[in-house]
Amino acid sequence: MTIQIIDADCLVPAEARGATVALGNFDGVHLGHASVVQTAHAARPGAPLGVVTFEPHPREFFRPGDAPFRLTLLTEKAAALEALHVQYLFVQRFDHNFSQQPAEHFVNRILHERIGASHLVCGPDFAFGHRRGGNVPYLAARAESLGIGLSPAQILSDAEGPISSTRIRRLLQDGYPERANALLGRAWAIRAEVAHGEKRGRTIGFPTANLPLGRHLEPARGVYAVTVSLPNGETRRGVANIGLRPTVAETVESRLEVNIFDFDGDLYGQEIGVSLHSFLRAEQKFPSFDALRQQILTDAANAASLLGGLGL
Repeated sequence: MTIQIIDADCLVPAEARGATVALGNFDGVHLGHASVVQTAHAARPGAPLGVVTFEPHPREFFRPGDAPFRLTLLTEKAAALEALHVQYLFVQRFDHNFSQQPAEHFVNRILHERIGASHLVCGPDFAFGHRRGGNVPYLAARAESLGIGLSPAQILSDAEGPISSTRIRRLLQDGYPERANALLGRAWAIRAEVAHGEKRGRTIGFPTANLPLGRHLEPARGVYAVTVSLPNGETRRGVANIGLRPTVAETVESRLEVNIFDFDGDLYGQEIGVSLHSFLRAEQKFPSFDALRQQILTDAANAASLLGGLGL
């Protein structure tokens, strides 16, 4: 099955109408989000399974000056939802006009008329409409009047509390990708197009693929054991640095540089995914390129050993 991405402002194909629809931002598509999707499927197993989400994330719209915070951009989100057997991803463009619409507009015009949802599922804190004027009780009442079912999903928690995108972001920023990955149910990845760099890694025997972080959250700066998803579907092991590269350049914008083990292909202009598995050390400045090279050798060996221990 391949998930179909549908602009919620456009005509929805007949086969997608009547879907059971989970509602939310779904940033990260973590285990809590997976529980919401599973609740949606269980409510009406015979109906098409869909998700309604918002692009850009409302926080990006209302607070454009914030540092990038996204765990998953749209293509990554779609892939994670596809793994949960979601068939349709309805994307509602979040712009000034939509932000001014009352809650009733979202239920009547979007969910009922355009999408033709037969059943809705959302978390207990779901809010929508101008100034967040709609909540779950309001949604339940409006849905019932339109003949649409609604099942509230429970918040999924573990011993440390509710599983949330905020909690996962904090773990990544604090340098705990393993703990973040446990809450995601998969390794967190940065997916972007490989850009040209200074190519200095080649001069010390460690060519790297350079990825801008763009709208992705910046995790703790430093060196990571990673796996890399290549355009041909192959997965390779590697070691990556995220940060400002203080030994080789004076920059103000962090980037991800990954050395892919036993790989010598040309990836410029192609999209790859770099999954973080373990934080090896914090970023630091070295007194010379030779010192940097020796440390990279150590980092690569440590990454290979760790990934091998994980069976990757």
